[in-house]
Amino acid sequence: MHAFAGLFARLAANVESVVLGKPQVVRLALTALLAEGHILLEDVPGVGKTTLARAVAASVQGQWRRIQFTPDLLPSDVTGVTIFNQATHGFEFHPGPVFANIVIADEINRASPKTQSSLLEVMEERKVTVDGIPHPVPRPFLVVATQNPVEMDGTYRLPEAQLDRFLMTLSMGYPDEAVEIDVLRGAAIGHSPEALPAVADTDTVAQLVALAQRVHVADPLLTYAVRLAAPTRTHPQVRVGVSPRGVIALTRAARAYALAAGRAYVVPEDFKALVEPVFAHRLLLSPDAQVRGVSALDVLTEVIEAVPVPAPAAP
Repeated sequence: MHAFAGLFARLAANVESVVLGKPQVVRLALTALLAEGHILLEDVPGVGKTTLARAVAASVQGQWRRIQFTPDLLPSDVTGVTIFNQATHGFEFHPGPVFANIVIADEINRASPKTQSSLLEVMEERKVTVDGIPHPVPRPFLVVATQNPVEMDGTYRLPEAQLDRFLMTLSMGYPDEAVEIDVLRGAAIGHSPEALPAVADTDTVAQLVALAQRVHVADPLLTYAVRLAAPTRTHPQVRVGVSPRGVIALTRAARAYALAAGRAYVVPEDFKALVEPVFAHRLLLSPDAQVRGVSALDVLTEVIEAVPVPAPAAP
């Protein structure tokens, strides 16, 4: 446990050397990697979304690919295509950029819904089926998608089915003045994610993923996770609440989050720290709530305060 926590801390410090002033965002991104989830980074352009993904890839010595989503991008441009080879007189599969350990789907909501849907299978099942033949992607596998706010021109809203595939949604936010000055200093000397030393490799990450899956979640905490999701399904200001997939995502993330803290067991505080990034994008608010300015965070804050925390078992 302590070795895992130490390695996690070194990974976080390595990423934070180029992603300045965002320690919690970095920790959550690495948690998603070790929970075998995917990340949706929603923010305005230029705040370091792509830098975060590239820094994570460099830190784990993983193969990464960047896909720039545009309105004319086709599904085959993402997954790959089967081409007839004149020399062998047979069909050959040419893999697309999705075949990498870390895939950066940049500005995903600028592509058409048809192209967006090309990621659904690979995000859930870690394979791509082309012409009826499945092709597994490398492991570990992480999709880091960035999207601009939906109010910006040229964007398509991600459907609920695709949002539900992401383990968590994160926001970078603007840096404060001191951090932005440090960013300028780093840019002046050419400090980039490509220059980061590797702290681990993909085989080590696979071992950490397996270890995180063995973290214990007591039955009262499983009940607590379900009770955090259940009120969102009947809340008067929510049209679509958290699905069972969302509850599974919360427990997976909590296991990795606990292990990063050097614990072999989950505590209620792990769930509380992860409820917003794991649940918020899964809530579809009612039109009345949107008119009143109610946010998903407001609903989740109300739920957390209303659901009693399970008491520790008596010795």
